[in-house]
Amino acid sequence: MHDYNPEKMKLLLVEDQASMRKIEIKILKEIGFTRIVEAEDGNVAIDLLQDTDDIDLIISDWNMPNKGGDELLVWVRAYKKYKHIPFIMATAQADREQLQKARKDGVSGFISKPFTAEELKKTIDDVLGAAREEDESVSHGPIMGRSGKVKLRVAHIQITDHLILGVLKDKIAKGEMSPKYFELETRCMASWNPVEQALDKGMVDAAFILAPIAQDLFVHGVPIRLTLLAHKNGSAFVRNRKGGYAEPCADFFKGKSFLIPHKLSVHHMLAHMFFEKKGLNASLEKGNDIHVNFEVVAPVNMPEFLRASQSVGGFMVAEPIASKSIAAGICDMQFLSGELWENHPCCVVAVRDDFAGLHTDAVYEFTQLLVDAGKYISDNIEDAARIGVGFLDPEGMLGLTAPVLSNVLSASNGITTKDLFPKIQDFDRMQRYMHDVMGIGSLVDIEKFIDLRYAQVACQDMHVCAGNFCNRKAELDALLVPVAASSGFKLIVEDGYVKIYRNSI
Repeated sequence: MHDYNPEKMKLLLVEDQASMRKIEIKILKEIGFTRIVEAEDGNVAIDLLQDTDDIDLIISDWNMPNKGGDELLVWVRAYKKYKHIPFIMATAQADREQLQKARKDGVSGFISKPFTAEELKKTIDDVLGAAREEDESVSHGPIMGRSGKVKLRVAHIQITDHLILGVLKDKIAKGEMSPKYFELETRCMASWNPVEQALDKGMVDAAFILAPIAQDLFVHGVPIRLTLLAHKNGSAFVRNRKGGYAEPCADFFKGKSFLIPHKLSVHHMLAHMFFEKKGLNASLEKGNDIHVNFEVVAPVNMPEFLRASQSVGGFMVAEPIASKSIAAGICDMQFLSGELWENHPCCVVAVRDDFAGLHTDAVYEFTQLLVDAGKYISDNIEDAARIGVGFLDPEGMLGLTAPVLSNVLSASNGITTKDLFPKIQDFDRMQRYMHDVMGIGSLVDIEKFIDLRYAQVACQDMHVCAGNFCNRKAELDALLVPVAASSGFKLIVEDGYVKIYRNSI
């Protein structure tokens, strides 16, 4: 272990997007780096390396025109003069198969885009072997709270999709909801990457997370299950107000970049569907045959990208980022996600098996209280908006207001929280499109990934499709009848549907 002085180090930053380089340089300066050399692709980076002998660290994007980060890495490791230089790959290509290839090629470390200053510093510390205080990087299992009840640690980010968690937290604080089996601890994080890592490493017990990210974790052996939807609908596709928009819209978006919050996101899927219908080839990959380049950017940074560059056509993201940006005059609405796929899933509640196995009652109760919070939002939009401002923007960084959030919650085809039961066919549709059409992600056994026990108890007066169980009634009865008997429900199975009714409340 040794310390390093960032002010004395010379860093080569390789990134093709000028606006992204600007943000990354700002982050590097926040953590003390001042000697920064910029390159817009791998070829320029090679020229710079050959012209200087004092590069101490390379941070490179993965996807770039002319020569990408993976090709640059292979070139660097092939020459004795450069092979010792630590090489960090900054990438939106965060699925694990691609990361394994980079490891074989000699990468020193990874950081997933978008990243924060804290995430970047930790990655550089790891790569350079710097000593630092112990963090919560290893799971110690569930933790008991002061009350003697288990502490339920739940990660989320600053989007309306996670408002049911905020309402639950507010109701508990006021004594209007009193969990019997758990203490709630919410952890607001800057982007999807720390949420994913926290859930993976067991630093939290549960997370509000994008469904495709949760599926990717599950298929790679992370012990989690989907227990509930966090919402339905709730995202918006907006276009840059700069650039002279006119129909046909394909002409406006062609040749521009488009921002999404994560490679493994429903936003990526829905934006791809939209552009495909308009005859545009949209991709994270770079090339002459690509009409629209997807770029992964943290939701809170998306408005800044649009404001700074006409070459960014727009973004698709969870509310309230879009509505806030429209109110600020940065962009215009193209469509709400619910218009393209009505009542689509997006964010889900994922719970670690090590928590659920020891504290099943707490998970049942947590699920029920979230469902109740979702119904409260639906019936009390103005109060939910007020709660949302404090929960989603506690430090006022987003400039969120109750009227803006109220409009988001009441929009036709906008976010809904009244029906949070996860339907197997919706998740299969999502993964099939992403895997078969877009070529991303891995197929997962949906029936194993989704643990329906909790939602079946919490969601009442619903017709739930039994999915592939429709022709296996004996197995379906064995799964559901004990749940009904223990929870005061009546179940009727007919025409491939499980009809669930609560006998008493």
